[in-house]
Amino acid sequence: MKAVTTSPTEPVDGPAPAVDVILPCLNEADALPWVLAHIPAGWRALVVDNGSTDGSAALARELGATVVAEPRRGFGAACHAGLTAATADIVCFCDCDASLDPSSLVPFVRELRTGEADLVLGRRRPQGRGAWPVHARAGNFALARILRRRTGLRLRDLGPLRATRREALLGLGLTDRRSGYPLQMVVRAADAGWRIAEHDVPYLPRSGASKVTGTWRGTWQAVRDMSRVLGDPAAPGGGPR
Repeated sequence: MKAVTTSPTEPVDGPAPAVDVILPCLNEADALPWVLAHIPAGWRALVVDNGSTDGSAALARELGATVVAEPRRGFGAACHAGLTAATADIVCFCDCDASLDPSSLVPFVRELRTGEADLVLGRRRPQGRGAWPVHARAGNFALARILRRRTGLRLRDLGPLRATRREALLGLGLTDRRSGYPLQMVVRAADAGWRIAEHDVPYLPRSGASKVTGTWRGTWQAVRDMSRVLGDPAAPGGGPR
């Protein structure tokens, strides 16, 4: 497949792929070859370059990915730029640091296509020491408890591996462009009455240092970002189609 570089609003030439996998990327050159090699056949990798200085964008192009430029820093900004650039009916999200295997998304997509769920999330199960530092687990646990009080959802994780339908997700009107984007997605989906499923996925030691949860300070800053979205009103409409 010929690689193309797009802006977040520029349509991609050719027919829509079966699935678009959105990969927010900030200096992940070491991990990209492994991640892109695990994209399922027939799916398209949308690498959203969020201002990398290590050649990640050029490498992603060489490896056959579609590269979307998002200069505005922030995990949510990168995710939403990928969503805007996507053309497939089903979109998936996956970290670009080799901690999660994109091929784990295959049963998620199957569940969407059979109509069993509207949003499928991956519950991270650490594989080996150092895969999930204690401070990151603590932050995730705190958010899961807050989410349960807010929505009634009994989720164990708010991890980045997930799949849903593109048009329905756009209909939720997500506004967070920082670390709160994944949580806002779940909150607004719950408010809209979506069926949300969670399944175990292997979680590997990441390549390089985490941009968000590498330290206690970074973790709790992310928790603050995410907690802030819990008070946001749900966007009108946005139900699954």
